Amino acid sequence: MSFYCFLADLIAVFHLSYITFVIGGLLAILVGRLLGWSWVRNFWFRLIHLMMILVVVAEAFCGILCPLTEWEDRLREAGGEYSEPGWFIDRVVHKLLFVDLSPEFLTVCYAIFALLAIMVFLLIPPRRKASDAVETESSDR
Repeated sequence: MSFYCFLADLIAVFHLSYITFVIGGLLAILVGRLLGWSWVRNFWFRLIHLMMILVVVAEAFCGILCPLTEWEDRLREAGGEYSEPGWFIDRVVHKLLFVDLSPEFLTVCYAIFALLAIMVFLLIPPRRKASDAVETESSDR
């Protein structure tokens, strides 16, 4: 395996991690609210989570190919790979990342997910300081 293909595999794993953070983060916020997990209201976690999905939606609406996908493809070409990658972890990551759906359908899905993330951000607001957590928890009860 060439160094370029290795870098492409790393990008594919990072890409999957990005997606997992966006989807898993929203689930964690919802479950955490029900179970009283204070960390799901961390301001920076929530802001980063929201910005990550908004970047995806902006790319989709502008018709921009995800830079991670583009970099991975270019690295694979530089490494001499033109067909479906053969390394196990790479095949698994690709099957999870690249489903055969139209770009229009995916854009609608991204937009709906972003709207849900915005609603959750507003309905379960993040907290900036520890003192906010104490005040809000007492008012939540």
